Amino acid sequence: MKKILPLLFIIAIFFAGCGSSKKQLSRGNYDAAIDKAVKELRRDRDDEKQIQILSESYRVANDLDQERIRYLKMEGRPDSWDEIYRIYQGLSSRQTLVRTVLPLSLDGRQVDFPYTDYMADMVTAKRKAADFYFEHGNQLMQGKIKENYRQAFGEFVRAKQYMGDYPGIDNKIEESKYLGMSRVFVSIQNSSIIKFPVEFEQDLLALDFPALNSEWVEYHTQNLNNDTEYDYFVNVNVKNVAVSPDQTVQKDSVVKRDVDDGFEYKLDKKGNVMKDSLGNDIKIKKYKTLQCALVETVQSKACRIDGDVEVVQVNPKKVLKKDPVGAQSVFEHVSSRAIGDTGALTPTLLERTKKQPVPFPADIDMVIMCSENLKMAIRGAIQSNRRYIY
Repeated sequence: MKKILPLLFIIAIFFAGCGSSKKQLSRGNYDAAIDKAVKELRRDRDDEKQIQILSESYRVANDLDQERIRYLKMEGRPDSWDEIYRIYQGLSSRQTLVRTVLPLSLDGRQVDFPYTDYMADMVTAKRKAADFYFEHGNQLMQGKIKENYRQAFGEFVRAKQYMGDYPGIDNKIEESKYLGMSRVFVSIQNSSIIKFPVEFEQDLLALDFPALNSEWVEYHTQNLNNDTEYDYFVNVNVKNVAVSPDQTVQKDSVVKRDVDDGFEYKLDKKGNVMKDSLGNDIKIKKYKTLQCALVETVQSKACRIDGDVEVVQVNPKKVLKKDPVGAQSVFEHVSSRAIGDTGALTPTLLERTKKQPVPFPADIDMVIMCSENLKMAIRGAIQSNRRYIY
């Protein structure tokens, strides 16, 4: 144990030093070295080691950034102004951070951290970056490809972030968003022999489409207007609706139950009442069997809806995916009629005798009963095939 403790201490010191400002400087992580040196100097302004590290890291980091700016400006590419702006931002933030521990002195002389005003350069770079994004967005709009519209939207948004009052920028953002959006029209295609009420179809398509929408895909169940062009159709094809005939089945059964029927005295061979050890009369319980005939009527009816959900791409037109869907509803009603002594019946059976046969639901009512299960099947099919729509 005595040998382990010194080893753990050495390991702890080693790992603590791995993130030190000196280690960051040696690795070329100049901003990390600056950040750590500033934190140390806030605790001790006279820490000469940290002052040296801060001075060296600050000088090298600034030289590298200025060199990168000179190269980008010399290269002259319009798309470089965003990077130039971000470098100026970094220079300004670095300068602000270091000024939080100034003044600093080393060997009796003040360490020089000259102040530079980057504001004008930042504004120029920011405006030129916005110009590039705006022009590039306009170029992308000429391609008349949905992916280009989406990229243009991002360019216009960045242009507005840099220059909020850019002329016509809001219209450009709105136009590129509209043109880049994929629109999906979802509808019921009923080819079965049963005609659905309008309310039934509307209920089937009440699928919480806002939850299915994404940044570039929106679902519709009603046509926005005659000029709207849809990129995909999701057709819920109802092909077969089967409703069984009304079925009534009777089941007859006899229920027996033994119940207490008083008592009788136990007699000896001479006909006298026998006594127990305490001198009391011995009594024997008597039972009687109750019997009741139960006529149970079971009414049943079932409905099954089958079809598929197909995802159709408009341009070029092709079926991307087709999944089968189906749902079932079941009606069942049990009523009973008792003949005989109802005392033989259990509470559950007795409750059934209070129910009378009811009218069978109409075929269309059976179909409507299917709606919730069918709706879940439709939503599941659309949800699982969202990857085909983009």
